[in-house]
Amino acid sequence: MFDIGFSELLIVFIVGLLILGPERLPHAAKTAGLWIRKIKRSIGSVQREINEQLDQEELQQKILETNNRIMTETNTIQNTITPLPEKEPVVEQAQETQTVEAQESAKAPLDIKTDAPMPSEPSNEAKVTQTEKT
Repeated sequence: MFDIGFSELLIVFIVGLLILGPERLPHAAKTAGLWIRKIKRSIGSVQREINEQLDQEELQQKILETNNRIMTETNTIQNTITPLPEKEPVVEQAQETQTVEAQESAKAPLDIKTDAPMPSEPSNEAKVTQTEKT
């Protein structure tokens, strides 16, 4: 923090000894040390809070960027899955052709096979089994 060398500390000590005297210098040094410690703690606390706030803002920015990226990817995936509004006429044409084909197949005569026995008539096998019983 401060670049104080040994010679500068020696000069401060000598000046303090001359001004305060030998009786009050230890008490003044102790008080000065406590103040310096409190100041350092306060500065450290403020630095920690600032760093935490910056980290929190950085995380919020990353969350927003990730959310935007996910939303754009979701939109592109939805656009590839569901047809776009420009492609709707093609779908309508396909539906029209299907309805026309269904109408044409409804108009065509049905092929009914008459070889099959009617449900009210017994089959040949049933007739044989009835004749064997009697």
